[in-house]
Amino acid sequence: MSHLPASIALHRPEQLTTLVENRTVYSLEAFELNVFETHRMAHQVPLSMGHVVLTTMLRGKKVMHLQGRPAFEYLPGESVVVGENETMVIDFPEAAEERPTQCLAVAIPTDTIRQTVDLLNEEQPLAEATHPWHLDLLDHAHFQNTPELTGTLERLVQLSARDTGRVKDVLASFTIQEMLVRLMQTQARQLLFHNYTQHLTSHRFAAVVHYIKQHLTEQITVEKLSELACMSKATFFRIFKRELGITPVEYIIRERLAEAKRLLRQPLITVADVCFRAGFNNTGYFQKIFKQYEGVTPGVYKKQCVS
Repeated sequence: MSHLPASIALHRPEQLTTLVENRTVYSLEAFELNVFETHRMAHQVPLSMGHVVLTTMLRGKKVMHLQGRPAFEYLPGESVVVGENETMVIDFPEAAEERPTQCLAVAIPTDTIRQTVDLLNEEQPLAEATHPWHLDLLDHAHFQNTPELTGTLERLVQLSARDTGRVKDVLASFTIQEMLVRLMQTQARQLLFHNYTQHLTSHRFAAVVHYIKQHLTEQITVEKLSELACMSKATFFRIFKRELGITPVEYIIRERLAEAKRLLRQPLITVADVCFRAGFNNTGYFQKIFKQYEGVTPGVYKKQCVS
């Protein structure tokens, strides 16, 4: 599923000041939230925010041009982190009055980032001293949203748009710190879940991810995973979740669901066969967990894929 924050109402035509990157700003002490809308096709539109920015697509499609990187399509359910002095150059190849683009952009002061990172490295250091908490502005700056990051973004939007009185900025400060943690956890997942083979000798959780992928259809115990990580079971469970934002058990479920979706796209395989070949040992549980994560049953998903 694409993890999108709750929808934000578009402006009516008479409310727009421009058809390209119409901007609505909510300024708080801890961050600045911007909502951009584009209602007509445009190309090579420059945008610089003056801060580190987390952008998240809500509607439509952009093509992003960032310095030193190939151009890429930017779609709903994805986010991009942009550096403090970086200029985005954006194409809107499909934007139209009936098909506008909409994007969130959270501008974060450098001091807020530094204080959050320093606090985490001092109070909650990562398992590997060579991989401290940090915000990656290059290698893992474009990624699919996670449910955890999406939930925090939703709270930022709700907080920005309503008047909560004198405590608003206090709540905003806590929420932006949580968003930064969720963002770094999301990037850590990118690093380990997709590039784990590059870190097998330098990161203990890379070995854990490798084992899970190699034994996905077998019974996988937390005891075995904690042994691979050279940690006690309790310590492993706690630190894995702290660093990556999900538990080891939830990661195994998500990997098995990804394999199930791959198998369901094959026209001749049955849902029951998919259940067991993806590592689930109970069809009722498989049906339940698949719908919980994907929003539809395996049977409906299969019909959508092969029709």
